[in-house]
Amino acid sequence: MSTNLSSCAAQSSEPWPRAGLSEVGFAPDLGEQIDAGLTEGRYENLHSVLVVRGGKLVLERYYNGEDELWGRPRGRVAFGPEDLHDLRSVTKSMVGLLYGIALAEGSVPPLDAPLVEQFPEYPDLSADPLRRRMTVAHALTMMMGTEWNEDLPYTDPRNSEHAMELAEDRYRFVLDRPMVSEPGSQWTYNGGATAVIGRLIAKGSGRSLRDYAAEKLFAPLGITEFEWVRGYDGEYIAASGLRLRPQDLAKIGQMLLDGGRWEGRQVVPADWLEQSFQSRASLDDSDYGYQWWLSPRSVDGSAAGPRWVAGFGNGGQRLFMLPDLDLLIVITAGNYNDWEKSRRLRAIVSEIILPGLQRE
Repeated sequence: MSTNLSSCAAQSSEPWPRAGLSEVGFAPDLGEQIDAGLTEGRYENLHSVLVVRGGKLVLERYYNGEDELWGRPRGRVAFGPEDLHDLRSVTKSMVGLLYGIALAEGSVPPLDAPLVEQFPEYPDLSADPLRRRMTVAHALTMMMGTEWNEDLPYTDPRNSEHAMELAEDRYRFVLDRPMVSEPGSQWTYNGGATAVIGRLIAKGSGRSLRDYAAEKLFAPLGITEFEWVRGYDGEYIAASGLRLRPQDLAKIGQMLLDGGRWEGRQVVPADWLEQSFQSRASLDDSDYGYQWWLSPRSVDGSAAGPRWVAGFGNGGQRLFMLPDLDLLIVITAGNYNDWEKSRRLRAIVSEIILPGLQRE
């Protein structure tokens, strides 16, 4: 797909405080282990790995690899700390944070508000009693009860998100999908749900999604450089369009580990984070909250291990937060639409980073 891009470029964010791996309890050769995994072919097209513990950046690795800008090939890129990277569906988690900020300001409807009633421009949709039972919370949890299929490749026009991008009106497309279950009864991965959440933020705030994010989420953290892809219709792509520097994504993760605070300022309401990180749907190997992946299980899916909260994105984009360990991990990669290669990258956390944390 061709894309429009809206960017914000200024001076780089303030540098992270740093510490050595051994100072925070890690094996000193952690980076070399990741390098070896890449050299040996266990991990492919890895672009960056950052590890932060106790608010300090203790590992920062960048690599060379093939990349895309929301589907448009960029060729081989030598990545470094100043390079923006597609977040793909980690964008959904950022939109979830923005809804919580807007809700606290009174700019968006409450979670129990009927969803279709927030779109009076589509009066016919309210004629369906089942559709009228969809709420804002059902969109946040991807339990709208509508037909939606993202199991097909994102290049396939039968993929629902692809079809949404081609639709004349993306929001009507999302809201008038056939109803297949009672809202709230069944979880279905749905980028369209994030699109309507993003639209509610824009409608309620009177700002574009990008501009609202720049003011309310990025500026308080000193994030001054980012891009947000727009679709054919000029709308900012809420489900997958954000591009950030890995260090800045890590800043957001640290702010969340600190209860939504950054340098003494409450950026995201703490009660919203508490709600967002509660399980709303139990899936095969994880749970789901308000646009966040969650699990009481370990990273490898077993019954034991540290609790984690995460944002996942196509291609291997990862923001892992492990609150009990005061630890966060950022991974970026270029394995778009290759789910097996992306899955193997997740093993960097379970095979190298967590075992490299010394027993305390």
